[in-house]
Amino acid sequence: MYDELTKKDIAKMEEEIEYRKLTVRKQALEAVKEARAHGDLSENFEYHAAKKDKNQNESRIRYLERMIKTAKVISDESKEDEVGVNNTVEVYFEEDDETEVFTLVTTVRGNSLKGRISTESPIGRAIFGHKAGDRVEVKVNEEYSYFVQIKSIGNQVDDEEIAIRKF
Repeated sequence: MYDELTKKDIAKMEEEIEYRKLTVRKQALEAVKEARAHGDLSENFEYHAAKKDKNQNESRIRYLERMIKTAKVISDESKEDEVGVNNTVEVYFEEDDETEVFTLVTTVRGNSLKGRISTESPIGRAIFGHKAGDRVEVKVNEEYSYFVQIKSIGNQVDDEEIAIRKF
């Protein structure tokens, strides 16, 4: 499966990769060197911690590079009256008789606790491309689905407000 990313997502990831390669990598190597100089490596906690940090940095670089390489680039532009990436959407849940506000984002920026719903989540997939007033079926799986109504669509949120999720 490919992650759907915008050009801005990819640019942010490339910035992080560059920072990690040029700054974090040097710091991590220095920390390993310094800890190694303290002597017996079998009982040297600082050495093992420094190696772990270095390896986590390298792993994050590989992860970001793989995401960029396998990404499906999508547009973050949408019509003014249509739900698109970075739009704030007010949604009425018929089953619960409740209204919630979400910002529709790409997978790497999704965070349901902060109201950021991925375009690849069941609700994100269902409301994407629809207009205010539309009643949409959200299919969770083959056995369960529910209906929501799109109450309103807000302006696109500034991309800078939404950070890329760290793993």
